[in-house]
Amino acid sequence: MSKSEILDELKKLAPAERLSVIETALRQLRGDLQQADPAREDKRKQLALAAEALYADYAVNEELRAFSVLDSEDFHA
Repeated sequence: MSKSEILDELKKLAPAERLSVIETALRQLRGDLQQADPAREDKRKQLALAAEALYADYAVNEELRAFSVLDSEDFHA
C-alpha cells in the first residue's frame, strides 16, 4: 500500500479514530526507533546521570558558572 493510499484511507475515518490510529502508529515507530538504536538511549541516560551528579558542584561553585553570564549574548555576532 502506498503512502497516498494510506492517507486516503485515513481520511475516511472519523477525526477521533484517525487520531487514535496515528497515535498508535507513532508509538510503534518510537518503539522501533529505540530498538534500532539502543546505544542512543543509553547515552542519553548516561548524560542525565552525569548532569545530576555534577548539579551540586555547579550549584555551590560560582567559578564553574562564570561563563554562564554570556548565555544571553548572540553567539554569531
